[in-house]
Amino acid sequence: MKTYLVPVDFSDAAFNAADFAAQLSHQSDVKTIILMNAYYISAYETMLPNPDMVMLRPQDIEENSADRITQLEKLKKKLAKKVRDGVEIKVRLNLSHLLRAVVDVVADEKVDMVFLGSIGNSTVREGTVGIGDHVIKVSKASSAPVMVVPPDYRYGLIDNAVLACDFKKVKESVPMGILHKLLGKQAIKLEVVNVDAAGKHAVADPEQLAEDSALHDMLKAFHPKYYYINNPDVITGILDFATAHKAQMVIALPHTYSFLQSLLHNSISQQLAKNSTVPVLLLK
Repeated sequence: MKTYLVPVDFSDAAFNAADFAAQLSHQSDVKTIILMNAYYISAYETMLPNPDMVMLRPQDIEENSADRITQLEKLKKKLAKKVRDGVEIKVRLNLSHLLRAVVDVVADEKVDMVFLGSIGNSTVREGTVGIGDHVIKVSKASSAPVMVVPPDYRYGLIDNAVLACDFKKVKESVPMGILHKLLGKQAIKLEVVNVDAAGKHAVADPEQLAEDSALHDMLKAFHPKYYYINNPDVITGILDFATAHKAQMVIALPHTYSFLQSLLHNSISQQLAKNSTVPVLLLK
């Protein structure tokens, strides 16, 4: 992991996600952290007056842009005291919607991971806060994995991660390269869990079931433990499992969009932001 991208809308949730990325540098080989603000102004705003009959002037845009850069520089200075020695922090202002800004910066800077607060990261000039909607859009559009950080979560050493997946549907959904980048050089305990809502495997040995799939060979380098849990609510089951096992991160595999959409639907997203104690990494 060489480059992190942290979209910042100057909300507390975004600041917390940036702090998490800075602290995580001590557990990874990241070289660069990019603090990016997306500042979108429609063409109509530069051509037509607002409801108060006030026209947006080029000077207003320049002043607002300069203020945003100043705020990013202040955050950079604060985070410089928290990152591992040798990590460079850059600031960047993109005059576009958040989604376009993330896609462009990920491609331009060869970003390895995007960090988002589970609330916040609006792109409008007024700075209103959106919940969940931006996260699911960014996670689908970004070619890099997305780390979703709950607003009340405070970084602690990550030594235990929960991987949520279906034991049988893994051949095309386990991005081993990313997992090796994330976990390969670290002594992280990996616990692989499948929520068996119907209780079909109540008496089965989860490791034996995993051995019957491609998953066992794919993950053997990480020496994981395997679990089936019986919970009618997938999200609750996984988050409760993570809490009970004192995990510091939940890893969700790609193509599990029923999980992602449930996790990041507005009502569920609010519940996650309020109650979850761990970040969720959405792999690609």
